[in-house]
Amino acid sequence: MLGLLLAAAAGGAINAIAGGGTLVTFPTLLFFHTEPVVANATSTLALVIGTSGGIYGYRHHLEPVKPWLWLFVPISLLGGFIGSVLLTWTGNAVFGKLVPFLILFATVLFVAQGLFRRLASLEEQSARAGHRVIRGALVFQFLVAVYGGYFGAGIGILMLASLGFLGMNQIHEMNTLKTILGSLINLVAALWFAWSGLIHWPKAKVMIVGALAGYYLGSYYAQRVPQQRVRQLITAIGFILSVVTFYKEFIR
Repeated sequence: MLGLLLAAAAGGAINAIAGGGTLVTFPTLLFFHTEPVVANATSTLALVIGTSGGIYGYRHHLEPVKPWLWLFVPISLLGGFIGSVLLTWTGNAVFGKLVPFLILFATVLFVAQGLFRRLASLEEQSARAGHRVIRGALVFQFLVAVYGGYFGAGIGILMLASLGFLGMNQIHEMNTLKTILGSLINLVAALWFAWSGLIHWPKAKVMIVGALAGYYLGSYYAQRVPQQRVRQLITAIGFILSVVTFYKEFIR
């Protein structure tokens, strides 16, 4: 119980700051003799309930991101549902191999997003070009949502990279939008997993408590340090998760 509680708290805090908490909770459940698909489903349920703590922690930044919710919520719900259904039909092997590449790619994008925006002069292009960028971000968000419903490790970093290319530069607002969209993706998946009987409820109840605390504390303290420090922490988390997952999938 203590191990699951601490893992869920750490996973919640990581998700509130950048994303990737699944890479803490999922292996912990495996360590405590949980079947892989059940571990994935149980981790998803615990973290999605925990997101309420993160959303509450970011409540002061909710108003500026409301216009984006109308665009991203429907495709996030649809993609999350498709991904969760795919998990019940297949295993984690294929997506597990993709996780290191996705996280590394998203981290590099996040680090270089300011440079790429300047090179492309996105902020000075016509409205038509701006619409193309938004359409591209919507397609990317749909793919992230499908992946999130299927497994979900690192979707926060993927979404932060996408939001950066839309021109968003306030890291706390980006984290607010990322937390809401991630919670909706995981909510749809968790409901499907519960209906499919894939949840280990005794373990899930313990992890929900830890995730609630972790999400709130992560979102609370992330807003009390300079934005540059938060960006550095997000970058460090992304590269660390890349190394860990590469080692797990291809070396060990």
